[in-house]
Amino acid sequence: MTASRVVNGYPHVRPAVREKVEEAIKALGYRPNSLARATRTGVSQIGMLYSNASSSNLSNYLMGAFRQASLSGCQLLIEPSQAHPTPAQAVQKLVDAGVGAVILPPPLCDDVAILESLEKAGVGAVSFATARPREGAPAVFIDDFEGARMMTQHLLDLGHVDIAFVRGDPAHSTAQLREKGFRETMAAAGLVVDETYVADGGFSYRGGLDAARHLLGLRRRPSAIFAANDDMAAAISAVAHGLGLSIPADLSIAGFDDTSVATTVWPELTTIRQPIADMAASAVLLAMDLARPSAEPGGHVQAQLQLIERASTAPPPA
Repeated sequence: MTASRVVNGYPHVRPAVREKVEEAIKALGYRPNSLARATRTGVSQIGMLYSNASSSNLSNYLMGAFRQASLSGCQLLIEPSQAHPTPAQAVQKLVDAGVGAVILPPPLCDDVAILESLEKAGVGAVSFATARPREGAPAVFIDDFEGARMMTQHLLDLGHVDIAFVRGDPAHSTAQLREKGFRETMAAAGLVVDETYVADGGFSYRGGLDAARHLLGLRRRPSAIFAANDDMAAAISAVAHGLGLSIPADLSIAGFDDTSVATTVWPELTTIRQPIADMAASAVLLAMDLARPSAEPGGHVQAQLQLIERASTAPPPA
């Protein structure tokens, strides 16, 4: 059983034991047979959807899933929902292909009609990065409220009071909880959120550009802007540079996710680290369990968050 867990990439194996098993595998020249493994486990294909091809999260999401699928010997069938007239048609394509389970990212993981259609078809669903995990249904998620609280408190601790917020797509449960975390932390500090300081960004770079032009065009600019993801934070940084503002001397900027864009912009972004690749790997394992004959509903996997402080935030200008 222990050797099987190592070969299949399951995480709960002590490092010393894992090392011994890996040494034995190398010495024996063992190579797992994917067809035999699929026959034994009853798992053939797992469907996986993505909804935003331009998201900086996408590469981590896919590579984490590919890595775990390779370790576990299952095949992934990837389908972009934007390639179809409706997300439901993308889901149906995977169902028609005979997948054993489907991994649903936001906002599909919160779509009741899609979840009901999969249940009716007898295909299991794993909710990925949902802010509303369903009881008795497998899900991989973070505490979005807590992440937003951590970042807002960080800006408050630096001395900022004029803090703007750029929210994500309201169809995403994650966007709703991140905004709630921001608002409640501001309220707990005795501060009233100026509604002119709250802008829509839709979780996209282009949306972040529009939000930044609005916020930085105000007569009284905020001293800090917290964007609900790194793509929007990077766009805000670009607009600020274009206006001749110094970051963070004139304006602090913070993001969320810690994607690759957070360290490709200058200055690098202070952000909340969400371990997307590890979460995707966990989703594959849950989907594999769900796709097996007579499978029991899987559990919930909550990933841990970390505030990453970089050069884009500092105390407000005197």
